[in-house]
Amino acid sequence: MSMHKLNTVAIVGSGLVGSGWALVFARAGATVRIFDGDAALRARAPARIRQMLLDMQGAGLVQDVEEPLSRITVCDTLAEAVGPADYIQESVLERVEVKQAVCAEIDAAMRPEAICGSSSSGIPASAFTEALRNRSRFLIAHPVNPPHLVPLVELVPAPWTDPAILPALRAAMEEWGQAPIVVKAEIEGFILNRLQGALLNEAWALYEAGLASAADIDLTVSQGLGLRWAFMGPFETIDLNAPGGIADYSARLAPLYHNIAVSRANPRPWSDAAIRGAEKERREVLPTDQLQERTDWRNRRLMALVAHLRSQPK
Repeated sequence: MSMHKLNTVAIVGSGLVGSGWALVFARAGATVRIFDGDAALRARAPARIRQMLLDMQGAGLVQDVEEPLSRITVCDTLAEAVGPADYIQESVLERVEVKQAVCAEIDAAMRPEAICGSSSSGIPASAFTEALRNRSRFLIAHPVNPPHLVPLVELVPAPWTDPAILPALRAAMEEWGQAPIVVKAEIEGFILNRLQGALLNEAWALYEAGLASAADIDLTVSQGLGLRWAFMGPFETIDLNAPGGIADYSARLAPLYHNIAVSRANPRPWSDAAIRGAEKERREVLPTDQLQERTDWRNRRLMALVAHLRSQPK
């Protein structure tokens, strides 16, 4: 499939993730059709996307607000949104029964040659697409929230997904400005959440052991690891951290990391006591009624970082 044929995109689910996806596709020139089963969410979608675009314009990430908005239509029914679509992005609630029901509706309304990606962050496509007529056209296309600022997309096929879809959708996602990866088989948590989970599990273990405060553990990442991770991954990081590259680094430090891994051979669930402690510490510096304000601050910082990274040579 040539990528210029994926010109019309349907968004099913217009919450934060769905609205971010709509912006991704519209700013790249696609015609976007939005549906949400909640009429109030549908009605709020254009204003929400407009504000996102205004924020991005202020950060220098988009030149125009009205042009991408003009490519977005809010539809009154799922069939109206999905019927003409070349690509469908499902972004409904992360529950198997909800995704089963919505994907059955999408399946009934979609063109046989269309592709449907689910924004599922952990539920594999095999859990909710097996009974579908067009099941070979479904897969996971898991974004990072917010998708219009963080470009990574995990493409994860079900066992019955048409293999030809993966290179085709990967190329399309790249044209739409995203950074897709292919996960070659279904695995719980996919790639991003497994990597994030490894760091989180160690952070909780260190915190519960009383070795550092939550704030200091956060500082270790934001002012240490995260600075490099903003533009390179773990393999490139260690490749550049020893004179002889990745083999040299491994010869020097692989035993240390093995010992650390063995020390966590019997991981425990995050304890209620640790969660209460971290919650208390966080609420002392950020009251609950300021969470949205801080989220907006995070998004502005992300926009500034994205703008900076775009200005740098690769």
